[in-house]
Amino acid sequence: MPQEAHMKNSRKGWLRKRLKITLIFLLVLGLLLVGFVTYTVRQSFAQESGTIQLFELKAEVTVQHDKWGIPHIYAANSHDLFMAQGYIHAQDRFWQMDFWRHIGSGRLSEMFGSSQVNTDKYLRTMGWARVAQQEIQEINAEMKAYLEAYADGVNGYLAEHQGSALSLEYAVLKFLNPGYKPEPWQILHSLTWGKVMAYDLGRNFENEIERAILLKTLNPNQVEELFPPYPKDLPVILPELQQEIGEAAEERDNNVEVLLNSPDVLPALESITKPMMALEQLIGPTGIGIGSNNWVISGQRTATGKPILANDPHLGVQIPSIWYEVGLHCTPKSAECPYNVSGFSFAGMIGVIIGHSDRIAWGVTNVQSDVMDLYIEKINPKNPNQYEVNGKWVDMQLVQETIQIAGSQPIVQTVRYTQHGPILSDVSPNLKQFKPSQPLKLPQNYAVALRWTALAPSKLGYAIPQINRAQNWQEFRTAASNYDVPAQNLVYADIDGNIGYQMPGKFPIRAKGDGRYPVPGWTDEYQDLRNCHKRGRGAAVPSAKQLDNKHRNIRTF
Repeated sequence: MPQEAHMKNSRKGWLRKRLKITLIFLLVLGLLLVGFVTYTVRQSFAQESGTIQLFELKAEVTVQHDKWGIPHIYAANSHDLFMAQGYIHAQDRFWQMDFWRHIGSGRLSEMFGSSQVNTDKYLRTMGWARVAQQEIQEINAEMKAYLEAYADGVNGYLAEHQGSALSLEYAVLKFLNPGYKPEPWQILHSLTWGKVMAYDLGRNFENEIERAILLKTLNPNQVEELFPPYPKDLPVILPELQQEIGEAAEERDNNVEVLLNSPDVLPALESITKPMMALEQLIGPTGIGIGSNNWVISGQRTATGKPILANDPHLGVQIPSIWYEVGLHCTPKSAECPYNVSGFSFAGMIGVIIGHSDRIAWGVTNVQSDVMDLYIEKINPKNPNQYEVNGKWVDMQLVQETIQIAGSQPIVQTVRYTQHGPILSDVSPNLKQFKPSQPLKLPQNYAVALRWTALAPSKLGYAIPQINRAQNWQEFRTAASNYDVPAQNLVYADIDGNIGYQMPGKFPIRAKGDGRYPVPGWTDEYQDLRNCHKRGRGAAVPSAKQLDNKHRNIRTF
C-alpha cells in the first residue's frame, strides 16, 4: 500500500509539472502573439517626432502636431509644402488613398480579385481615368509641378514602408492577394479623386431611372408628385430665369413619356441599377440624411463686427473619415510660396478643400445640380457598333479596356461610346424583372448612354490651390470659376468684413427637355448644345445663336 500511494503521488506530481509547463508555454505564446500583433499594428503608426530624410526636398520642412493631433506643415517653398503634404497624407491614410485610386481607375479587381470585376467594368465604362489622362495633357506647368511634388512625397513614404508597415490592412490583404504590392503614386491618381467625388455628389441619373420606371405603373402627374421639381414660388439665384424654367418643364415632350412606357426601353434602364448600387456600397450612400449646409453672416449682425462663416458638409460616414484636417504654411509667404491656410483636405489631393487662410474663409456644399442625362440610343440590328443619328447609322467609338484580376487571367472589355457618352447598359447583363410572371429581355436594338459634365476634362484641380492663396473677393471669384465639376455652393468671408456667395459649375444647356427623364438619342432635338461629346460622325455642332437662344434650359437647383 505505501508503495502504491507513492506511485499515485508521483503521477500527480508529474501531471502538475506538465500542467505548469503547458500553462507557462501558453502564457509565453500568448505574450508573443500579443507582442507580434502590437508590433504589426504599431509599425504603421505615424512618426510625430524626430527627423525624416527626403532627398527631393529643397529646404528643411517642419511638421508640428497640435494638441488635437492635427499636422501643420511649415515650408519655405511651394514644392516642399505640397511634397510634405503628400508624405503626411500617405503616413496617415495610404490605405484609403490606395483604395480610392483603384476606384477612380476601375482597378479594384487587382486588389480584391474576381468579386470586383463587374464594378470595374462599370467604372471603366464611365472612363474616369481616361478623362483624367486628358486633363494631364492640358494642365499648366505650375499645377503639374504641385501634383508632381505631392506624388514625390507619397512615393518618399512608400520607399521606406511596405506591407503592414505601410498600413495594417495590407497584412489582412495578404491572405486574399499575397502578391499585391502598391505601385508608385502618379498625378493621374490625384485627378481621379475629383471624378469619384463628382460621382458621389452628382448621381442624379438614379432619379431619372426611377422616374422612368415609375411611369410603368403611374401617370406623369403622380410621378411628378413623388419627385417634385423646384417649387416656382421659392427663390432662385437668377429670378429672370424662374418663369422660363417653369415653361421648360411644362413643355416636356409627350413622345418621351410614350418612349419610356415602351417595354423595350425600360429593361435597358433597369440594367444600370445593379452596378450602380454595388459602387454605392464602396463610396457611400447619397440618400436620406446625406446633405450639407453653409451660411455666412455680415459683421453688421454680429457682436464682434466681423463676419461669421459656418460650413457643415454631411458626406456619407466612412472609417477613416473622408476629410483630413491639415495646415499648410509658407515661411515666409512670398510670390513663390503664397500659402498660409488651414482646414480640411482629401487624402490624395493637394491643398485645403474647406477652410481659412490669414485673409479669407470659405465653405463648400453640394448644389445637387442636374448634370447627368440619359439618352436612349437606337442600335443597328445588323451591327451592334452602330447607332442612329438623324436617320443614319453612325459608327460608335470603341475603347478596349484590359482588366487585371488578382488570382485569375485578365479580361478585355469593349466600351462603346455614342455622341452622348458611354453606353452604361452594356455593363449589367443581369436584368431585373418588373413582374415575377413576366420576365423582360433587353432588346438588341436599344441601349442607354450617359451624358455627364464630369466626362469631359475639368479644371477643378486648379481651383483648390488658387482658392488657398486668394487674398480678396475678386481673387476668390477668379479661383472659383475653375470649380466646375462638381458644382458647389461657395460662401465667403474675409478680414476686411466682406461676405459673398458663388455657385460655379458646368451645366447642360438642353435644346429640348428639362433633364428629368431619359430622352431619345437618335435626333439632335434633345442635344446638350454647349458640351456635346462629338463622338462618331453624327454629333451636332451648335452655333453661337443657338447657344444664346437655348440658355433657358439650364437647371441649377
